[in-house]
Amino acid sequence: MSIPIDIKSIFMSTATDMKTSRSYRQTARAEASEQTRRRIIEAAFALQAERLSAEISLDDVAERAGVSVQTVLRRFGSKAALIEESIRWINAEIAEERRAPAGDVPAAIHALLDHYEKRGDFALLMLAQENAYDHVRQLSDAGKGTHRTWVAEVFGPYLPHGAGRRDELLDLLVVATDVYTWKLLRRDRGLTRKETENRITTLVTALLPQLTTEATTGKESS
Repeated sequence: MSIPIDIKSIFMSTATDMKTSRSYRQTARAEASEQTRRRIIEAAFALQAERLSAEISLDDVAERAGVSVQTVLRRFGSKAALIEESIRWINAEIAEERRAPAGDVPAAIHALLDHYEKRGDFALLMLAQENAYDHVRQLSDAGKGTHRTWVAEVFGPYLPHGAGRRDELLDLLVVATDVYTWKLLRRDRGLTRKETENRITTLVTALLPQLTTEATTGKESS
């Protein structure tokens, strides 16, 4: 006795399997493509942290990323476009690295020092080139804007409402927490990371009378 074969079910099952397999391959290719793109961007950034921009070639980027120059050009079109993309990437990374809750000064300064320990020397190298290359100036300007916004958000609860006094304190806090302040203490003076963090905390505390009062009150009540 022969068993009837459901041709329709077999066809539908085969079609579904083929569709699923095709979708899987497309997803895998998309993920591999994105990984390659990310690797090229990270390679470009890493090289900028090591040498002057004029000394970096597409061959250097391709070698560091483990791809061909043709692959770099297919993804980005030119060295200038690649650099611009790496700038957008690092700005997003910086914003995430420095994230801290508003008003939590110790946590904010600790996160800032983590960031400077990781990116400080790169930032200084970029600042040294900002007048020579447009793309470096764009990166530096974006970084300065990001830092000022970070200061305003983190220390906002302690800033006065009057525009004049608020702007003055904001300017001073930007200086107190700037990468050059970190450099003077950490690199030029040779202080430890903890000593540098303590000194920057002292500067910030001195600039914010409300914070100083809270710290004093806390000591008296403990």
